[in-house]
Amino acid sequence: MNLSQKKIVTLHGELALLFAVIINSFGVVLMLYSGAGISAISSVPYAFSEVLPNLSLGTWTYIFQGILVLSLMFMRKQIVPSYLFSFVVGFFFGKLLDLHELWIKILPTTLSMRIVYFIISYVVICFGIALSNRCKLPITPTDLFPREVADITEISYSKIKIGFDVSCLALTAGLTFFCLHHIEGLGIGTILAAFTMGKGVSIAGKIIDQKFAFETFSVLQRLSV
Repeated sequence: MNLSQKKIVTLHGELALLFAVIINSFGVVLMLYSGAGISAISSVPYAFSEVLPNLSLGTWTYIFQGILVLSLMFMRKQIVPSYLFSFVVGFFFGKLLDLHELWIKILPTTLSMRIVYFIISYVVICFGIALSNRCKLPITPTDLFPREVADITEISYSKIKIGFDVSCLALTAGLTFFCLHHIEGLGIGTILAAFTMGKGVSIAGKIIDQKFAFETFSVLQRLSV
């Protein structure tokens, strides 16, 4: 059976976005819990939460996402309503990070399980980002930013994604090193994910495209970019 003969299942974009936000936030916290380092997209908020611990990881996450939204509107040279809605999605993403942190410590922390956690978190984040990119709705600013920069600059998504992740890692390393006198939150898993996750998202997207299509309410779809 060729690709054109395969049955494509249509899913509601609203449910796809909700699922993506839930699994992405879980993947970020699980990767940090694995001890391999936090994901690149959350490394900057994590660094600020360590340097300025009065605010939680979730709070610093939506502050960082707000900066990304403002940066995109500056690049577009206009106020984009969908970007503002994206910030709302990012707000709930931040809250879910704090929620997952409350229960994640019940999981065992043996070396073998930490390796499993990293693998699961890597795959979950790749599919979560790919899913959110296809749900036809505004997505979290950390996922939106590389997609929109790729559209604005006409550079491939995978290259922009890798560049964005590496920039986040550099900022995190510099911030924690100069403020805490050691590099915090970054591990071999973080570096590996930063240089490969752009390709991983592309592969996950191709798998999703083979099986699913997405539709959403027309009013909400007008908010999407």
